[in-house]
Parts: sequence; structure tokens; C-alpha cells
Amino acid sequence: MFKKSNKETQLDAFASVPNMLESSAFKQYSDQGHWHNQFREQVVMRIDESILRTLFNNTMGAPNAPIRTLIGMMILKESFAWSDSQLFEHCRFNLLVRSSLSLFNMNDPLPVESTYYLLRKRIYDHQKQYGEDLMGKVFAHITSGQVKEFDVNGRSIRMDSKLIGSNIAIFSRYEIIHQTLCMFYKSLDKSAKLRLQAPELEQLEKLLKEEPLKTVYRSTREELKGRLQPIGILIYKMVKLFSDLQSESFKLLQRIFGEQYKISEDQQIELRPKEEISSSSTQSPHDPDSAYRNKGDQKVKGYSVNITETCSNDNLNLITNVIVEKANTPDTVFVEPAIEATIQVTGQMVEKVYADGAYQSPANDKCCENIDMVFTGIQGLESRYDLEMTPEGLLVTDTKTGEHMKAVIVKKLKNSKEDRWRISTATGHYYFGQLAIRASHLRRQMKGRPLEELYKRNNVEATIFQLGFPLRNNKSKYRGLIKQKTWAYCRCLWINLVRILNFTKQICQRTFKTMEIPVLVLFFSGYFNLQNRVQPILGRTFSIALLLSIITIF
Repeated sequence: MFKKSNKETQLDAFASVPNMLESSAFKQYSDQGHWHNQFREQVVMRIDESILRTLFNNTMGAPNAPIRTLIGMMILKESFAWSDSQLFEHCRFNLLVRSSLSLFNMNDPLPVESTYYLLRKRIYDHQKQYGEDLMGKVFAHITSGQVKEFDVNGRSIRMDSKLIGSNIAIFSRYEIIHQTLCMFYKSLDKSAKLRLQAPELEQLEKLLKEEPLKTVYRSTREELKGRLQPIGILIYKMVKLFSDLQSESFKLLQRIFGEQYKISEDQQIELRPKEEISSSSTQSPHDPDSAYRNKGDQKVKGYSVNITETCSNDNLNLITNVIVEKANTPDTVFVEPAIEATIQVTGQMVEKVYADGAYQSPANDKCCENIDMVFTGIQGLESRYDLEMTPEGLLVTDTKTGEHMKAVIVKKLKNSKEDRWRISTATGHYYFGQLAIRASHLRRQMKGRPLEELYKRNNVEATIFQLGFPLRNNKSKYRGLIKQKTWAYCRCLWINLVRILNFTKQICQRTFKTMEIPVLVLFFSGYFNLQNRVQPILGRTFSIALLLSIITIF
């Protein structure tokens, strides 16, 4: 049964932590600028527990454990890169960690491990079944409150993405097919196995005892192809035989068959050529959500995380949106949802976006029509010809010779609605389409911007570094898209908290410096007034001693 937790904690006269601390420890414990107090105020107390109401029965069952505490524990785990055992150890015995979760009394109960895992599982199952990202809503609600409190300027934003490897071993094609088939066979109960014929059972038992990695190491390419052919026929039989099943292992087996095999016109099972296998295909049966991407020198089987943050020179900057998708998702897909999510979080219209060239796309021109898109680069080599559309037509400038030419409009390509232009040179004809004109326009825009404006995007790379700082070899601890999202939300909430801590410290320092001079003036004016009164009575020595004592204070 869902029940909201109480924000106000009752202190126990005999078990409250503040009553047990000596003066210096109490000073740090009660310091409102310390991380544990700020984490409680800026993160835990901002969690809207009603967002997770749908995970609980409203009328039956025992009341839920405090959701704020459980979500706070999830964030702390990823903030400090703790294991589960380390998390519970700190939550039980670390006074600052307990304070950050509003556990001020030594006898305040901590939710047990099974309750913590059950909430994570419910969040995971709910998103898998209904597609509702509850942790994303929690992140947006917390960040929205922080934006309002600190008056964050959300009219300018910047974004960047990072590839993160999944927590899987690198499997060959043979290993992926072999292990998927064995996983499905193991998931069958005794009654389901009775459907199989003796030759099929014998073949499956033989595969179950095999070590696929050793088989790949000892076999040639042709030998592996010869082994994959009968396995494909066996998988096809099992897909037909168990078509009534809806288990995860069966769906994965069905998917593997479609990705790795095809049925020829004469109804023969054939192994697909590698060129026909998509980068979205299964990279491991232990993490079906991961995908493959080759980005420059980086080859990743995992996910792509896109970070969007505010961009202001004289104010606090916060991460406003996190998107996690498969690794082969292009950056252009992130632009529109990131802008829309930022508008919802900040309540302000986005006027300027700083991003690298991978984010520019004609498909995004419409959604970014009223936004100044500042790109720091354009993908592809720069063309020799600069193209500019004028009222008179397309003007072409040869950047090598400086020659200006007027392009002639020519016949459109078959099945295309876009206009084309052509110029004639000594070496032949050159044709230009809308994409070339657009790229030339973007390059002129980029060259016309001051360097200070182009450099504003660079700071988001520091955010990307902090996001992946706890990772080893740029590889996640988790498997599955939903778990990767949860990890990313928790990391970004911590990054925002650290920024708030640093920002409040800077504000305090500025306030102190602003107050310092008026206070000095006040003290010295008071001193001279006092000196004029006491010097005739107590003498010059006393007035000098008074002055030295005031200087010592400052």
C-alpha cells in the first residue's frame, strides 16, 4: 500500500546523533553547507514520492518503506561508486550518510536489502511493461526545483554524447548463436522438453556440454560455417515447435534466428552474410539491448548517453536532460527530445544551442527553426566550392581560384522532389543539391562566429568526463537499457549537487568580501569616536592597544 513518508523527523532525546557529538564534530555535522545536509535538502527532500505511486496497491498490503530513502540510497550508490554491500554498510554506520537520508537517530530503521531490490525491480518491470520512465520523472522533478530555487538560466544550452560499453564479454557470431540456443533450452521445463525428438535432444545436449570459445579458437572460418548451418536448422525447428511460448528466452531465440539466418526461395535455411547483419543486432544474449558502433578509433558494444546542460557565464549551470539509447543511435536523434525536456524542466524557451557537428541534420531544421544552433564543426570534408543562394539564383565561388559562377538549374533526379544545379568547368560538370547548399551555409555561419562563442560548448566535455569517471575501461557495471538509464540519472543528480555546493560556496565568499569593507569602515569610525572620548582620560597607550586589538580581529 502506498504511503507518503513524513518529511519532518522526530528527534529521540536518547538516540539523536547531534546530542552524542562533541563540539567540533557537531559543528561539521550541523554545517548546512556540507554535502550531507545539501544532499538531503537538494535531492532527497525534492523527491516526489507520488511519481512512484503506481508501483504500489492503494488499498492492500503493508505500507511501503520511505521511497525518498530508497531513491536516495540508489543515488548515493552511483555517486560514490559503491557496491551494494558498501552502500548498506555506509547507510548503517556512517553518520553523514545517515544524515543525508534523514536518519538523524541511531535507532532510525534502514530499509532492508530485499525492500531496496524490490523497488528497483518494480521500477524496471514497470518501464518494461508500460514504457513509463519513472526515474526520468524523478530526475526532472528534482532538477526543476533546483532550477527555480537558484534562478538557473535555461535559454542557452549545450549538449554532448558519450559511448559506454555494456558489462558483457566480446562474443563471436558462433558464441552468440550457441549461447542463445543453450539459454533457451535450459529455460524449458520437463513437460516442454517432451515435445522434442530424440535426435534434437541429443544435438542440444551435445551443444550444452560444448565450450563455444574453445570451438571458435580451434576451428577455421569454413569449419565454423559448417557448424552454424545445422544449428540454424535446429533453431528454426524450435521456433516453430514452441511458437506458443512468450518467454524472454524464446523471443530472443526468435530474434537471433531472424538476425543471423534467412530462408531462401527453395525453403532452405542459410546463414546471412556479415554485410546483411545490422549494428542493432544482438551483441550478447546476456544484454539484448546493447548495440555495436564504430566511432573513429572507438569500437563499443553498449549504449550512447546524451547530456544536456544549461550554458551561462555568470550563473549556476545544471544538467537538465539525460537520454540513453543504443550505441548505434545517431546524435541527431537526441536534439529535439533534449530541447523539449529542457523547456519542461526550466520553464524557459531555449534560444541558443551549442553542439558539435554530429548534431546537425536537415531533419532537425524544422524543430530548431527559432533557435540559434551554434555548431563547432561540420561532418565531412569541406568542399572546394562555396554555395550561396541569392535572389538571382545559386552563386558558386571557387575557393581556390576565387572565380564566381552562376549555377544553372537542371532536371531533378528520378523519384526526387529536390532541385539540382550545375556548373561547367574545364574538367567537366559539377552538380549540387540541397544538402550541399545547406552545408556550405552552415560553414559560413560557423566561420563568422567569434571563437569565444564556439568555445562555450567545450565545458560540456567536462560534464561527460565526470559522468563516466567511476567507470573502468569505459565499461558500465550494468546490463540492459533501463538499468543504464537509472545509472545515468543518479550520476547526473550527483553532478548537479556538486555544482550547487560549489556555487553556494562562491556566493558566500562574494558576500563576505562585499561585507568586509563596510564592516571595517564601521569599526574604524567607531574606534576614532571612542578614541576622542577615552584618550584624554586613559591616555594614548590605551587607544593604541584598542587599535591593535581591532586589527587582530580582521
